[in-house]
Amino acid sequence: MTNPSHSNITDYTHTLGLQAKQAAAVMARAPAAIKNAALRNLAELLRANVQALQIDNAKDLERAVLAGLAAPMVDRLKLTTKVIETCAQGCEQLASMADVIGEIIGMKQQPSGIRVGQMRVPIGVFGMIFESRPNVTIEAASLSIKSGNACILRGGSEAIDSNKALAKLVQQALAESGLPVNAVQLVQTTDREVVGQLITMPQFVDVIIPRGGKGLIERISRDAKVPVIKHLDGNCHTYVDDPCDIAMAVKVADNAKTNKYSPCNATESLLVARSVAMQFLPLIGQVYAAKGVEMRCDPEALQILKENLALAPISKAQGAINSESLTEPLPRPVLLPASESDWFEEYLAPIISIKLVAGVDEAITHINQYSSHHTDAILTRDHLHAQQFLREVDSASVMVNASTRFADGFEYGLGAEIGISTDKFHARGPVGIEGLTSLKYVVLGQGEVRA
Repeated sequence: MTNPSHSNITDYTHTLGLQAKQAAAVMARAPAAIKNAALRNLAELLRANVQALQIDNAKDLERAVLAGLAAPMVDRLKLTTKVIETCAQGCEQLASMADVIGEIIGMKQQPSGIRVGQMRVPIGVFGMIFESRPNVTIEAASLSIKSGNACILRGGSEAIDSNKALAKLVQQALAESGLPVNAVQLVQTTDREVVGQLITMPQFVDVIIPRGGKGLIERISRDAKVPVIKHLDGNCHTYVDDPCDIAMAVKVADNAKTNKYSPCNATESLLVARSVAMQFLPLIGQVYAAKGVEMRCDPEALQILKENLALAPISKAQGAINSESLTEPLPRPVLLPASESDWFEEYLAPIISIKLVAGVDEAITHINQYSSHHTDAILTRDHLHAQQFLREVDSASVMVNASTRFADGFEYGLGAEIGISTDKFHARGPVGIEGLTSLKYVVLGQGEVRA
């Protein structure tokens, strides 16, 4: 479907919904062995089709560049060999995990004689609306298969060729394993009206999961007539505490920001305890300047960085810059005063905000005020500070002495993730298998009646 009419879109979307509902009933009772076989088959198909996938991906990349898409967004589109291998490994990791469907937990004997517990069951049908990253097609499909659900996937128009190629492999894996191909359906048109239809079909769709820009998620949250699992943005923080291992802090703060700029788990704001700032800031400043990261600073941080970095060409920080072949002087740093809006910002770019704080209490207060409640980390040697940070920071993932870039379903051992939820109900943080299930009460008796 390229330019369907409104009535055709309505019919098409309802057909997708009906087919998904029918497939969901089959998936809910599918044996674990068959679901796992489909996942392993999918992993093999991905590895066997790397070159073909990259040919289709190149079409999307060419269109994106010609359309002037921002560099971070183009980067998200890439199906590199590494990205495809990670998808394959995610499928295999899911296949090796225990099947939680049908698991009964919390079974307790009641005074009446009945036993009451809860059984984990699939949600049913979920709709996934996502932008840019075509690997999300595999992450969503593999999690849907493992959790016994059916899904309808609507990727962005910028990745349509990549998504179609990936979805074709998914349906091939399903068919070869004896599962319904309609358990995973990709919307074949780029018409945005499909999104409006998909989010208003509670008779077919049990939950909607948007994964993309803030505008998309706000629109879906506003207009949806089915429950939504969402996160609005990823304004993640790394706090460098006193006391801390300075060398470790430089390494982690570097990775958290520069490992990759486009993901939602990249650190966007760096908080530094005032008492370690003179030791830490010049070192991390050298690293960021070498990598072209713009630093937007509060007055204290700006003064320290200007005094220590701007007077001469920057040399390599000890152990912080890995390139041994560096022969030319590193560039001068880009240092700017931060505005109030910078503390809220998700840059998704080589930009970071930097602020000095008195200590862990002020850091926690700042994070809870400005964070998007996605992922925040403390780098510290103080066990009590670490425990306080874990308890009091109100975010979906809270870390001690680790890069925020680890906030990911694959890295958490979930096999894959459907997204990262900053909601506080049902699912929070990376949404894996359990996030795509529900619990229903089960009651076991032997003829008991209520008095």
